Amino acid sequence: MLAILKAVDVGRVYESGLIFKKRYAALEGISLEMEAGKTVGLMGPSGSGKTTLGKILAGLERPTSGRIFFAGKEIGSMSGRETAIFRRAVQMVFQDPEGSLNPRKSIGQSISEVLSMLKIPGRRWQEMTGEMLEKVGLSDELLCRYPGQISGGQCQRVALGRVLLLQPQAIILDEPTSALDISVQAQILNLLKDLQRDLGLAYLLISHQPEVIRFMAHDTIILVQSRTS
Repeated sequence: MLAILKAVDVGRVYESGLIFKKRYAALEGISLEMEAGKTVGLMGPSGSGKTTLGKILAGLERPTSGRIFFAGKEIGSMSGRETAIFRRAVQMVFQDPEGSLNPRKSIGQSISEVLSMLKIPGRRWQEMTGEMLEKVGLSDELLCRYPGQISGGQCQRVALGRVLLLQPQAIILDEPTSALDISVQAQILNLLKDLQRDLGLAYLLISHQPEVIRFMAHDTIILVQSRTS
């Protein structure tokens, strides 16, 4: 099966200092493949480059070395149209669910913002919003509330729902449950599994919790501490 997203020998080096430069290797020689309906678990200590790798795979950061392929094509050689398709197909969900939403906009406004960006006709907004809320297990009564007025679990469901409106093929999940209570974590993880089964999504799940990785992942990669020189 052709990988939706593939990293080949990816590295990322940062430099600091004006005169005596220090090089910090955030990643070195990382390769992985993300396939439809499968989860790759990513573990490692703080500073091992887990989030950096996620951002590189999502196209939010460039690697210093190595290559990223989407549907068999290297993303650095894509046309403008191909890049737009990639940007939509590969999404990232971050650790802080409330922080991913604008606190000054209601949940309904945040959802409408995505529909507007996608140029969805206004007459379809209500229908699509209802379908999205049903997928992530939320009631439409939340639409008039603001992020600070709903729970962390509900915020994470909204964040996932907004991503699903883009109809992604792969989602990078950066510690998606670590800020949530244990009981809510289980609900979100089961939701992620259901969405993967129903939509054939490929996940990269970044977590420091072995039990979360064991529950979700089909394959696991463990990063080691990065080096400074």
